[in-house]
Amino acid sequence: MKELIEELFKKYGFELSERQIEQFDKYMKFLLEENAKFNLTAIEEPEEIVIKHFIDSILGIDKIEKGASLVDVGSGAGFPGVPIKIMREDIELTLIDSLSKRVNFLKELSLLLGLENVKCKHVRAEDFAMKEGREKFDVATARAVAALPTLAEYLLPLVKVGGKVIMFKGLKSKEELAQGDKAIRTLGGKLESVLSFKLDDFGERNVIVLKKVSKTDAKYPRGKNQPKLKPIL
Repeated sequence: MKELIEELFKKYGFELSERQIEQFDKYMKFLLEENAKFNLTAIEEPEEIVIKHFIDSILGIDKIEKGASLVDVGSGAGFPGVPIKIMREDIELTLIDSLSKRVNFLKELSLLLGLENVKCKHVRAEDFAMKEGREKFDVATARAVAALPTLAEYLLPLVKVGGKVIMFKGLKSKEELAQGDKAIRTLGGKLESVLSFKLDDFGERNVIVLKKVSKTDAKYPRGKNQPKLKPIL
C-alpha cells in the first residue's frame, strides 16, 4: 500500500517523506476500518482513495501561506483538511462537522496520525461563524459540501479580511461561479483564481480561490438552514 501511495503522489507531482507515506497509509487503513460504522465514504478501492480523496484534497495547496490558520467546514472523513495538514505541518487546523460520530472519527484519526495543532469541533458552520469562529481564520476550505452560493455564506464569514476561501469543485465550476457571484460580493469576497486539474480517468477538478476583501455583514450567515434553502442569488 505504501508503494502505491508514493507512486501515485509522485505521478501528480508530489514528493512524500517517509513520515507522510506512513501517515497516509495509516489514514487509508483507518478510514476503511471505520467506514462500516460511520458511512464515511463510498470509495473503497485503495487507488481511488489515494487519487479521489488524498491527492484531490491537496490540489492548490500552494495557495495556503506558511503558518496559516485553516478551518475545514463539513470535514466528514477529514477531506480536504487532514491531507493538507499531513503535507503542511505548519498549518493550524480546525475541523468542523455537524455530526458527532464524524467528529469522534476525526479526533481518533488526529491522534493516530500524530497531528499537532488540530482541533475537532461538533458544530454547524452557521453557528460557528456567528460565535467563536467569526473572521478568525486565514483560510477556510470545503469539499463536496454544498452549491457555491450556499458554501460562500458558510465560509466567507469565517475568514479574516485578506484571507482566502478555497472550494473544491468539479466540471460545473464556471456555472456555479456565475450563480454565486452575488453571494460572493455580498459576503465580502472576490474571485482570486480558478485552478484546473486533470486526474486521469477521474475527471477534471477545479479549485476556486476567493479573496476576502471586506468584512462580512453581521447578519450573515443566516440561521435555520437559510443559506441552503434560500441562497443569495
